[in-house]
Amino acid sequence: MNVCVCVCVCVREREREREREREMHRRRCMLGLVRRLLLFAIGAIGLLALLYAHVGVSPSSQVANLPDSYKLPMQQEIGYEKLGGERGLKIELVPLPPHLSRTPLPACKLDGAAAVLELGKLWKPPPNRDYVPCVEPSQTYTLTEEPRGYLLVHTNGGLNQMRAGICDMVAVARLINATLVIPELDKSSFWQDTSNFSDVFDEDHFISSLANDVSIIKKLPKELANATRAVKHFRSWSGIDYYQDEIASMWADYQVIRAAKSDSRLANNGLPPEIQKLRCRACYEALRFSPRIEAMGKLLVDRMRSCGPYIALHLRYEKDMLAFSGCTHDLSPEEADELKTIRENTAYWKVKDINSTEQRAKGYCPLTPKEIGIFLTALRFPSNTPVYIAAGEIYGGDSRVVDLQSRYPLLMNKEKLASAEELEPFINHASQMAALDFIVSVESDIFIPSYSGNMARAVEGHRRFLGHRKTISPDRQEN
Repeated sequence: MNVCVCVCVCVREREREREREREMHRRRCMLGLVRRLLLFAIGAIGLLALLYAHVGVSPSSQVANLPDSYKLPMQQEIGYEKLGGERGLKIELVPLPPHLSRTPLPACKLDGAAAVLELGKLWKPPPNRDYVPCVEPSQTYTLTEEPRGYLLVHTNGGLNQMRAGICDMVAVARLINATLVIPELDKSSFWQDTSNFSDVFDEDHFISSLANDVSIIKKLPKELANATRAVKHFRSWSGIDYYQDEIASMWADYQVIRAAKSDSRLANNGLPPEIQKLRCRACYEALRFSPRIEAMGKLLVDRMRSCGPYIALHLRYEKDMLAFSGCTHDLSPEEADELKTIRENTAYWKVKDINSTEQRAKGYCPLTPKEIGIFLTALRFPSNTPVYIAAGEIYGGDSRVVDLQSRYPLLMNKEKLASAEELEPFINHASQMAALDFIVSVESDIFIPSYSGNMARAVEGHRRFLGHRKTISPDRQEN
């Protein structure tokens, strides 16, 4: 009996012990589950924080196909006020007029940590390799001497070709000891732009910032208006000896020398460091866009950044570029004939007969909009990446960008980001419109040119000067 009781007691004790073990196991399981849930929640919070801090986008929105007339929900009025003697930018937010209201811009969405890591690699700027801007003159640099005469300059080409030429002419004026008269912008080229220097650039800033380097005036003195002047085509890619010997010697006979062209008149290499620094000061510090253009450019940048990091795509698929380069890939016979006619009728384009297939094989043609879409996809940019099109009218119209638009619906340009009223002062002025694209491109997180022309090189150089911002240049040569 006692044995039986003891056995029963032992059995009950063992059952209670097993029940306690099962209860402890259930608790441990529950505790482990809670721990995993907490770790998952912490990870999710960290991922959201990373998205907000580094990508600057909303985590819960969908990508929409934007209409051509899309505008942001808030437009801005631009004004100016004097701040401590300097020109300052004053921007006031005002509600968008009813006839311009649109659905808010959808933000980008990223899924998962892998996407974040992949995007981090894509958007990461390159190392500067200890290169820094070098524009300050050395201690031995002397102030400008008493000028011997006046240098008139007629610039030629598009915006960036004229910019480079103006910077060269600043250096030339220093070399020949001339007073530089504010250059005349090209009004007879393909774009037929009537803009004056002060319409595109901040004239007063240009003069004052270079006061220690070169004497610059807005107009030739009245007493010299009818003076005999030498009209000279400066030799292309000339060095310091050419200007200090051959050109400077002309002051013995003339008070005014007129440079008929400004592009590519000064050598890139073999110049004194002080002259190279002067060119950089002129390009990156003195040659600032007009206040109106700067303000509008900043507005476009702010609106692009409302969806986080963005790509500026210089899509050089415009009529003048295709006509000049002779590139007709993927065009109809009628379009190819139209471009050939333009090339033949443009007198200062010297090459008339061009083999389009050979041009393309050598990499001398811009990528088509479709090819750019394939290129961005191959680089693994997500489809909700904001892309700003820095270009004039695309040859062939909207039908030419259908494939690119289908891959990247957030395809924006000046006309989509700003109202007609805001762009009205710049319309029909190709140089001013190009200046807006230049600002948005320089400030972009990534700049991608479809062709290595004047603007592509100017933007890439400016981005390096400002801190080695990322530029991706496709290899267009067929292998």
